[in-house]
Amino acid sequence: MVQVCLNGPRGSADGAMVPLTPEAMAESAAQAVAAGATDIHVHPKTPCGRDSLSPRVIGPVLETIRARVSVPVGVTTGAWAEPDPAARLKRIRSWADLPLLPDHASVNWHEQGAEEIAAALIDLGVGVEAGIWSGTDGAVRFTASPLGERVLRVLAEVTDTAMDTAEDTARGLLAALGRAHGRPVLLHGEDDGAWPVLRLAGELGLATRVGLEDTLFLPDGERALSNAQLVAEALAQYGCAQRSS
Repeated sequence: MVQVCLNGPRGSADGAMVPLTPEAMAESAAQAVAAGATDIHVHPKTPCGRDSLSPRVIGPVLETIRARVSVPVGVTTGAWAEPDPAARLKRIRSWADLPLLPDHASVNWHEQGAEEIAAALIDLGVGVEAGIWSGTDGAVRFTASPLGERVLRVLAEVTDTAMDTAEDTARGLLAALGRAHGRPVLLHGEDDGAWPVLRLAGELGLATRVGLEDTLFLPDGERALSNAQLVAEALAQYGCAQRSS
């Protein structure tokens, strides 16, 4: 599986190719799926470009993307979108009134209130992607979590952005996760570490992701023109890594 992460917390300063409106997200998603993406992760945004967990923001994004693609669509629950854990939990519970729920949502296990957020999502019938960041205590918390066996999958997120060390950091993170409660693991990196970690995912036969959230550049250092271009390059790199392993 290659998931496309359409935008992340990026904004207009990162370039016009970053989709910020529901229509732009849907167009970018459709192009990425046509290029081979099989799953979508998106950060719904307010008109001023801020990540939001409000159902009034999330609802139109889900409806617009789903009108264009048939693959699963997931959203973030990152603390930066709603820093207060109690308010964040209330926001997510309010998703029950949405006509369309996301297929899954990422929950960063090192963030305060992660267990409660994950439980609320499971109660809603939304799959949980357990975000386990390198450099945090997320792996320790997750391996001890009673909800571990109930998540959809683990997002092993390598926050080491150095090209020379990201792969080693990724291997360390996977070791810390151990069996990961037997759940599927999606391994990905960020910025200069994105491509080395993606190739490692291919070697290990793990799911991965790519998109303008994780990197703005192709492996050769050229600026990416779209999420679709990143997906096409990722599939080529991933396939090569699998064949050489």
